[in-house]
Amino acid sequence: MLGIHPYIAFKGTCRQAVEFYKEALGAEVLFLQTVGESPMADMGPAGNIMHCTMRLGDSTVMMCDDPGPDAGSGAGNISLAIGLNDPARAGRIFDKLATGGTVLMPLGKTYWAEAFGMVIDRFGVRWMINCDAPKPSDGGGA
Repeated sequence: MLGIHPYIAFKGTCRQAVEFYKEALGAEVLFLQTVGESPMADMGPAGNIMHCTMRLGDSTVMMCDDPGPDAGSGAGNISLAIGLNDPARAGRIFDKLATGGTVLMPLGKTYWAEAFGMVIDRFGVRWMINCDAPKPSDGGGA
C-alpha cells in the first residue's frame, strides 16, 4: 500500500482553495490538471480542477472540483484516497469496503489508473481506491 491521503471535493471553488492554502499554509502544488486539460473534458467547465495534489509540510492533500449535484455539501466533501500498485489487492480492498456500503463508481480502468473506484462504506466514510499500473519486474528479485 502506498498510503492514504485526504481528498477534498469542492463545488467550483478548488482553484480559490489552492491559492488560499498556498498563502495561508505555505502549501506547494505538486500537480494540477483542469477538466479542459484532461481526456474527460466533457465532465464540466474546462477551468474546473480535475485533480490537484498539494504538499503541506510532511502531508499530502488532494482536491478537485466535483461536478456532481451533491458536491461540497456537508461532510460529504472529504474522502480518504488509498493508493496502491497491486490491482488484485485494490479489488479485494474495494470489495470489502463496499460490503454493506454504497458504490459510487465501480472499480475499473481509467486514463490515469489501472483501477479506480469510489465507495461509501457501511459507516458513511467515503473512500477512493486508486491503483497504478503494475510496474514490470526488473528481474533482480527481492
